[in-house]
Amino acid sequence: MNAVHTPLSDAELEQARQNMIEQQIRPWEVLDQTVLDLLARVRREDFVPPHLRALAFTDFEMPLNVDGVVSGETMLAPKVEARLLQELGIHPHERVLEIGTGSGYMAALAAHKAQTVWTVEIDPRLRAFGAANLARAGVRNARVEAGDGALGWPAHAPYDAIIVSGSVPFLPPALLAQLKIGGRLAAIVGNAPAMHAQIVTRVGEQAYEPLSLFETCTRPLRNAQHVSAFRF
Repeated sequence: MNAVHTPLSDAELEQARQNMIEQQIRPWEVLDQTVLDLLARVRREDFVPPHLRALAFTDFEMPLNVDGVVSGETMLAPKVEARLLQELGIHPHERVLEIGTGSGYMAALAAHKAQTVWTVEIDPRLRAFGAANLARAGVRNARVEAGDGALGWPAHAPYDAIIVSGSVPFLPPALLAQLKIGGRLAAIVGNAPAMHAQIVTRVGEQAYEPLSLFETCTRPLRNAQHVSAFRF
């Protein structure tokens, strides 16, 4: 999708934002007012590739083609981002890991609710894009780090919450082990076309409780493992 779209006025952008919240987000059972307020405040149009700014609030996965390069990566649909954020229930004292910075938008949302967010990106071009977007938006408590987070990011573990911004065939034990007891992980798990968004809560040293939220389908996380060695 490389077409140049007519820029929207500020009033049109605000109307599109409200339409997204009322017509896409609320019908997906996102009723937490703190999440809805964040969606109204954090400017999604500032996180998408500039040539797609007019489409920032549409109900589809946004391709993250930066500087004319097709990365193959995407932003999750707005309703999916919002629902995962709501179900994670991030608190102000908590430390959060995001795997897959992408545009930086999910990290920005999480950072408004958390104490600190570490967001890890394997693609150098996207890492620079996401970091620039976060800096421009004035997000000071989200730290973009370079690397492969397919098995988590033990440097700052344990975490209160982990967000996997891409699908995985299964959840690796090494990733789950980086949660604190009581910590939650949000991920889209499975293989196309059968994937489910899940929240997994660590309830003991070796005990985890999964909660299936909804069916969806999204691009796999780069370097995600493909042989399951873990069962709940």
